[in-house]
Amino acid sequence: MGVMGKFRDNTGIILWILIGSFGLLWVIMDVFDPNALSATPRALGSVNGEPISYEEYNSRVQYYSNAYTQQTGVSMSAEARAVYESQVWEDLVSAALLEQKMDELGITVTDQEVIDMAYGDNPDPIIRQYFGREDGTVDPFAVENILGSGQYSQEAIAIELQLRQKRRQDKLRNFITAGLQVTDQEVLNEYVKRNSFAEFSFIRFPYNEIEDAEIEVSDSDLRAYYNENKERYKREESYRAKFVSFSTLPTPEDTATIIGEVEDLRGDFAATEDDSLFLLRQQSTTPYNGVFVKESEIREEYAPVLDVAVGEVTSVIKLPASAVVIKKLADNGDEIQFAVLSRPFEALPSTVDDAAETADEFQYFADEESSFEEEAERAGLTIQEVFATKGNSFISGLGSSQQALDFFARADEGDISTPLELDSRFVVIKLEEKTKEGYRPFEDVQAQIDVQVRNDKRKAATIAKVQNMMAANGSLEALSASSSKEIQSMDNLAASSVVITGAGREPGIIGSIFSMSQGQTSGVLKGQNGAYVIEVTNITKPDASGLNQATANQIRAELEQQVGQKYMSIWLEELKQEAEITDNRARVLR
Repeated sequence: MGVMGKFRDNTGIILWILIGSFGLLWVIMDVFDPNALSATPRALGSVNGEPISYEEYNSRVQYYSNAYTQQTGVSMSAEARAVYESQVWEDLVSAALLEQKMDELGITVTDQEVIDMAYGDNPDPIIRQYFGREDGTVDPFAVENILGSGQYSQEAIAIELQLRQKRRQDKLRNFITAGLQVTDQEVLNEYVKRNSFAEFSFIRFPYNEIEDAEIEVSDSDLRAYYNENKERYKREESYRAKFVSFSTLPTPEDTATIIGEVEDLRGDFAATEDDSLFLLRQQSTTPYNGVFVKESEIREEYAPVLDVAVGEVTSVIKLPASAVVIKKLADNGDEIQFAVLSRPFEALPSTVDDAAETADEFQYFADEESSFEEEAERAGLTIQEVFATKGNSFISGLGSSQQALDFFARADEGDISTPLELDSRFVVIKLEEKTKEGYRPFEDVQAQIDVQVRNDKRKAATIAKVQNMMAANGSLEALSASSSKEIQSMDNLAASSVVITGAGREPGIIGSIFSMSQGQTSGVLKGQNGAYVIEVTNITKPDASGLNQATANQIRAELEQQVGQKYMSIWLEELKQEAEITDNRARVLR
């Protein structure tokens, strides 16, 4: 029996408890401030004392939800909603910080600026979005009809607010990044980099050719590395938890029902004169195509369509993930035209509801009547363990789940979650341990450090070995003969590349190549995966006179955008770290 059934059996008792509770509540409200009774904050949170309202948060989440449904054709899943909810919170915090900073700096937008954005020679992209024609121009009559009518419709007010806010934020961005100008020399350097190519030969000495027996690592080496690189072992808040699952995969009965539904549609499919519209209305997962296909190229599982006449529909074909029927539309010698009606095998609503009720029941008894472990044993459920890190929504053993991460962040050790709906199951989680951020102990990372120290020593040994060989063999050919290593060659390596064919990702080595002269042989170069000795055959660099103004302007705009975005991201993150941010979501949204 489900939890709701148990409640119904005790309706009389619960009713009298509620009556008594409300009577007591009204007495208390007559004496005390009713707001003091609620432990739930009025706002969802605050940024430097300014509240973030639940209404604004919910409005934005609903906007994302509606947009998601319009784009995908399906409702947002619980997991997708959790991801968007997290994003909305970050958006609202960032917006509040930007508003506060703009107020502090006295950044305002005049009416004339808004008018210029709407009616000027170069209308703002917002205006182009709302009033753009197919040819890319703006319809001035549509602009005037909405913005110039003087009636101040909701559309006009919303567009004006968007324009004013965008202009204000642009001013802030320009103020912050004013000192980040891209110089002419940087533009020229980028132009040269994009149009420079090299031909070269090289010998590569992989680091992994040094055997472990040649490497000695002491405990003092490990501890010295740990102390010098402690920041590498700084950890975020982490969580250790247990969970049980309740499957929402389709049952054999669900599969049989879906096959029956497809079978029932065969007659209507054969009779319809508009196959494309029929498939659309029946929400077939295989869209209408309408092309002719050679009989020899028909997929094996679709072969039954070859045995039916034009206008007829095959029997139901059971594929691994769906049930399909196929209608032959036309026959043209060795080619046929056909349409496929398909329904995926997925759990029916009743199956999902049953899993949800079972998960609810488990959570209720695990939280109220017994322990998580006892209830799992009673229900015959397998307990699995997971480890998660704050900020990383991928949880080993569970998959990506922002819902689980949100639960971990607000829960205390021993807390049990409500059922969380993932792609093919509900899960109920118990938080076993929450570890605060800090440095991981040496003992926890000793094995990891041992690997890194050995790799560093292996690199040093390789470079020393090649340097000794180079001292006795000045040319690439002599080095090849003495080391039994093949000389490899590469043509047309772009300076903007990061990969050397046959060697892997080596941006540092590529930078070294373009700093060399034609005919020059390098010393031993330290790469990411091995040591290199390189001989440059030819370097082709563009003439600066080939940089015209249009190309220079394009490169400058791209570099300014890259630098500006990077700086603004860092600046906003620092602003968040300095701000007093209160997050009440765990209490308000519970």
